[in-house]
Amino acid sequence: MGKKNIEKFDIFYQLLKKYVDFWHNYIFYRRVIVLGKDTVDFSVPTILAPNHQNALMDAMAVLCTLDRQLVFLARADIFRKKFVAKILYFLKMLPVYRIRDGFDAVKQNDDTFHDTLRVMENRNGVVILPEGNHATFRKLRQLKKGICRIAFQTAEAKEFKGEINLVPVGLEYSHYWRFRQVLTVVYGHPIHVSEYYDSYRENPNRAMAELRDRLSDEMKKVMVHIEDEENYEAVNELRSIINEKYSDKIRYPKLFRDKRLVSKLNELRLADQGSYREICEGSLAVRDMATELNVTYRHLRKKSHRLVWLTLSSLLLLVTLPVFVAGALFNILTYQVAYQQAIKSKDPAFISTARYGFFLGLSFIFGPLYLILALILIKPWWVAIMAFMIIPVLGILAWNWFLLLLRTIGGIRIWNLRRTGNPVFITLVDTYNKLIKRVASL
Repeated sequence: MGKKNIEKFDIFYQLLKKYVDFWHNYIFYRRVIVLGKDTVDFSVPTILAPNHQNALMDAMAVLCTLDRQLVFLARADIFRKKFVAKILYFLKMLPVYRIRDGFDAVKQNDDTFHDTLRVMENRNGVVILPEGNHATFRKLRQLKKGICRIAFQTAEAKEFKGEINLVPVGLEYSHYWRFRQVLTVVYGHPIHVSEYYDSYRENPNRAMAELRDRLSDEMKKVMVHIEDEENYEAVNELRSIINEKYSDKIRYPKLFRDKRLVSKLNELRLADQGSYREICEGSLAVRDMATELNVTYRHLRKKSHRLVWLTLSSLLLLVTLPVFVAGALFNILTYQVAYQQAIKSKDPAFISTARYGFFLGLSFIFGPLYLILALILIKPWWVAIMAFMIIPVLGILAWNWFLLLLRTIGGIRIWNLRRTGNPVFITLVDTYNKLIKRVASL
């Protein structure tokens, strides 16, 4: 299928999507927490508006958490080559032309608009990243008016009959580009564009500004938004120091804990600048000393690192070493090649995208290869299939083994720092404990 019938269900696209969903939700991320998607009503023309911090992974986050063939709007320059354009249309992407593409090119947005209208009338959602470009900051930037313009154009085409929903989507990554992190996706309450129909009839520009401001406010409710640019690093680091241990929580996700923390810090910044600066300075001091000693916040949270537990952990690592070797042997090329290629990216925001892209692409090569070898070397066939299916599981077990190794080494390091009375470590622990108590008092 192509651009002419992009709104139609495509079985080949659906098969690809299921495969992509699996690698995204269960392999690349260790956990994907999704909230609020039941509030999205696709029986009404719907535009989804996620924040944009992690390049193409932001689009993947929405695509892989909704069982629907969504259509994405992307900048037009990537559609210039016909062969590439055909692939992008198959992937259900449509071009949006900007003034920099030329005034004649901008006129082609009319075609894109008619395509998006067909998509929404077919009860598929349209995804638009309203910030326009990405930035690896936990802060919502100024939204572009394009998303509001499309919403009102859709309303005009329907003669302002019926509803159009604009859904804010909040995305939060426990780390932007590390492997096996936690992704949280929050679908907010839909904004009913019909509330602005009268205003649009009177003054279109004013209505678009009003809707844009409303969308911005609603998006901030479902994402981490750090307003203070001057102390951004300190506040952002404090999120990890205080709330890192809650990364996997589903009932009260870390995203909302972070929002509460940032809100309390904003209140303190307005009420007591001195105390606010002390907390920010403490946050950066803990980060710098922990980095110097190669100590993680996970290790600092543990009150004791007893030698007996470190010994047992070492023995467990030794006993399970064959599992690590097997998992690493079958997965190291897929993981390592993806990592080495990803870190070449000049834009850090694209590291995760490149890593996932190479990871997924290599799975198309090694997957069939391992399956063929399993069927040749292992009998009967059903045992071969089981052996093939356990390969990614072994890869995850090998990754967890490696994490346990790092934690055990870190525990031994802290045990030794305590034993020798390292002065930097003593200062670090004291600063860390004071910071925790100070923040808790908020």
